[in-house]
Amino acid sequence: MNMYNNRSRGFTLIELLVVIAIIGILSAVVLASLNTARSKGNDAAIQSDLSTIQTEAEIYYGGTGNNSYGPAATSCTAAGSMFVVDTTIAKAITGADSANGAGTMVCNASATAYAVSSTLSTDPTRSWCVDSTGGSSKSTTALGTNTVCPPSN
Repeated sequence: MNMYNNRSRGFTLIELLVVIAIIGILSAVVLASLNTARSKGNDAAIQSDLSTIQTEAEIYYGGTGNNSYGPAATSCTAAGSMFVVDTTIAKAITGADSANGAGTMVCNASATAYAVSSTLSTDPTRSWCVDSTGGSSKSTTALGTNTVCPPSN
């Protein structure tokens, strides 16, 4: 009789396996949600970094650039361009490039205009773009060598 009392107080192997299976299913659902949240967070970081570039470019234009965005550039690393000369812009470009993972950063500038674009983490076929007109947009159209963002689509 003592043996029977001790046995009834424990869990059976089936009960333990069911609990472990439920925990496994719940953790899979949570991890899937975290990956989506992480991608959306990266997109927010990209938009924030590009907004920083937009603000800092206007400061550069009125100050260091003497009413100019500096020499023409078709690269985020073009020597002498505001994308390299201004450390705040350079850091924001690095941050956006890091946030987009394997995405693409495009930086174009002339003396009178600029545009910067980065692919998004949640949808690599779309890019976030800011330009010297004060515009910002999400588009599937590539920036190319333009200094104005493509229209939203």
